[in-house]
Amino acid sequence: MIEQAHKELSTLRDYMRFAVSRFNAGGLFFGHGTDNAWDEAAYLLLHTLHLPLDRLEPFMDAHLIEEERLAVVKIIERRITERLPAAYLTNEAWLGEYRFYVDPRVIIPRSHIAELLREQLSPWIGDPWAVGKVLDLCTGSGCLAILAAIAFPESTVDAVDISADALAVARRNVDDYDLAARVRLVESDAFAAIPSEKYDVIISNPPYVNAASMASLPEEYRREPQLALASGEDGLDFVRRLLAEAATHLKPDGLLVVEIGHNRDELERAFPDTSFIWLDTSAGDRYVFLLRRSDLPRS
Repeated sequence: MIEQAHKELSTLRDYMRFAVSRFNAGGLFFGHGTDNAWDEAAYLLLHTLHLPLDRLEPFMDAHLIEEERLAVVKIIERRITERLPAAYLTNEAWLGEYRFYVDPRVIIPRSHIAELLREQLSPWIGDPWAVGKVLDLCTGSGCLAILAAIAFPESTVDAVDISADALAVARRNVDDYDLAARVRLVESDAFAAIPSEKYDVIISNPPYVNAASMASLPEEYRREPQLALASGEDGLDFVRRLLAEAATHLKPDGLLVVEIGHNRDELERAFPDTSFIWLDTSAGDRYVFLLRRSDLPRS
């Protein structure tokens, strides 16, 4: 059918229809930037044809030359047969207006913390220019570290990850944004390699997928590094460690901001005496919490 499509289809509209049909028939899973076959097809085809990602309609009836048809058919086929998320096929992911290089060495960026950084963590931080030092723990591709450096113009940022492979990807992104002088990459198991550092703000989008969810992940999610996803039976293994150790690494008025996926209920049951502040995001107020240093649970 792929070969037949290359020979018989002509316009971008033809290939959009074909891609959507094949994606639906193939039972693909969406969740890395899109949530349906149409948006996924539009992104992949516009990217492959080097067209603006936000302008599909003007090009729908344009006829593709043979080289373009071959390229479009190839990326449709790879998405179906390899079950790779679109971001790994294009080597890019977007958080708002910011583009980041990604490949299977890192989890695909999709953190709600990104939109909070666009607002400079207002109102919890009154003066973004006064933030001197930030830690992005479990930095992966480095995207949140970069957004933190942009949000807090006078800050330096430590971008920490246990994975040397992830840090190689982060290095590329830091260099792309010309932030090497302000963003330091550190290979570390949590705080182990930065025992004496103290921060105004610690942000983290850590592993938080529980064992039951890991066992039932769609194929596309299994293409991501398991190290960046799995966090024990209830999904809170890393968060427990973070809550136990963060106070030592925060300045007296420091803030901890952590994304925990769908684990709000489990977290509040595990720490009933901790007054978590749940931050509003476009997805709701169940996914990211904030704690002041003084409100962290006591060991």
